[in-house]
Amino acid sequence: MSFNKKLQSSYIIETKPAGCLGLKPNTLKKLKSITGHIGLLATLVIYTFIGGIIFRQIELPSEQIKLDGLKADLLQKRQELLNNINATSSEWEVEYLQPYEKAVESATRAGLSMEPFKLGEEPCFADRWSILQAVFFASTILTTIGYGNVFPSTFLGRIFCILFALIGIPLTLTVIADYGKLFAKGVSALAKKSRTKMPSCLNSCMPANQAGKNTLGALGAVLLLFIYLACGAGIFKLWENEWSLFEAFYFCFVTMTTIGFGDVVPTKPNYMLFCTGYILIGLALTSTIIELVRMQYADSWKKLQSLSGPLADTLRKLGEQAGGDMSALQHDLKRVFQVISMPRRRKSGVENREIKDSEWEAAVEAILRDIANSKAKPEPRKSIVQIIIYESSV
Repeated sequence: MSFNKKLQSSYIIETKPAGCLGLKPNTLKKLKSITGHIGLLATLVIYTFIGGIIFRQIELPSEQIKLDGLKADLLQKRQELLNNINATSSEWEVEYLQPYEKAVESATRAGLSMEPFKLGEEPCFADRWSILQAVFFASTILTTIGYGNVFPSTFLGRIFCILFALIGIPLTLTVIADYGKLFAKGVSALAKKSRTKMPSCLNSCMPANQAGKNTLGALGAVLLLFIYLACGAGIFKLWENEWSLFEAFYFCFVTMTTIGFGDVVPTKPNYMLFCTGYILIGLALTSTIIELVRMQYADSWKKLQSLSGPLADTLRKLGEQAGGDMSALQHDLKRVFQVISMPRRRKSGVENREIKDSEWEAAVEAILRDIANSKAKPEPRKSIVQIIIYESSV
C-alpha cells in the first residue's frame, strides 16, 4: 500500500510540471499575448511578400514590352530631331521637336532614366518591378497610401490587386489597431512612471483637473509623432541625396497620414524594406495619436454643446440685466475661475500638505459671497430726463 502511494505521488510530481512546461499562469498569459502580436505581424509580412512576388510575375513581362516600345520610339524621335536640327522650315518645331518632347515625357513616366546618353547608346530603365519594389508596392496597397508612381497595367494584375486589397487591408488595419493599443499602453505606463519620478516643483505645475491632463497628454502625443517624423526624415535625407530635410519630413508626414500624393517618393530600392517597416510602425503610432486628439476634440465639442443649455441662458440674462455692459460680469467670472483653477496643493513651511476639499470649497464660497455683497449695494441711479414734443397742426 505504501509502495502504491509512493508511485502515485511520484507520478503527480513528474507530470504536473510537464503539463504546464514549468511556467506560471501569468507567464503563460504574457507569452501567449506576445506570440499573438508577433504572429499577427508575421502573417502580414508574409502576405505582403507573397503579394509583391505575384505582382512582379504578372506585371514584369508587360512592363518590359511597354518599355521596349517606348525606348524604340524615343530613339527614333531623337534621331529624327538630330537629322533635322539645322532645318530652317517654320514647321520644324511642330514636325520634329514636339514629337520628341512627347516621347521623352512618356518614357520618363514609364521609368526611363533620362540621363544624357551618346548617339548610338541606349537609355537605361529603372527596374520598377524588382522584388523589393514589388513588395513596397504591395505594402502601399495594404496601407491604402497608393503613391501612384507604380500601378498595375494588365487586366490580370488589376484583378489580383482588387482581391489582394480586399483580404489584405482588413488584415493591415487589424495589425495597426493591435500595435496601436500596445503603443497606447506603453505611453500611458511611461507617463505614469515619469509623473511619479517628476520633481515636486514640476509636479505642482501639472493641471489638477482631468480635462487639463487630457489636453496635456494629447499635446505630448503630437510631439511624439513629430519626433518620429523628424527621425524618419533625417534617415531618408541620408539616402535620398536630392531631397532637402523639409522634403523628407513632408514625405514622412504625407505617408503617415495616408495622404500619399506621390509627388515625393523614394527612388533607391536598397532600403524599400526599411521604408515598409517604418510605414507600418508609423501608421500604428499615428492612428493612436490621432485617436487621442480626436477624443480631445470630442470632449471639447461636448463642453461647447453644453453651453447651449441653462448656462448660456443665464449668461444671456445677466448680459441683458447689465444693459449690455459685461465688464463687471467678466471681472466676477475671472475671480471665480481664479479660485476654482488654483492648485489644491501648496507648500506650508518645509513639508507639503494638501488643502482639504472643505477648505477649498469655503474659499470659493467666500469669493461668491463677496461678489453677491458687492452686487447688493445700491448703486446711484442715473437721472433720466424724458422730453416729449407734441406736434399739432395749429
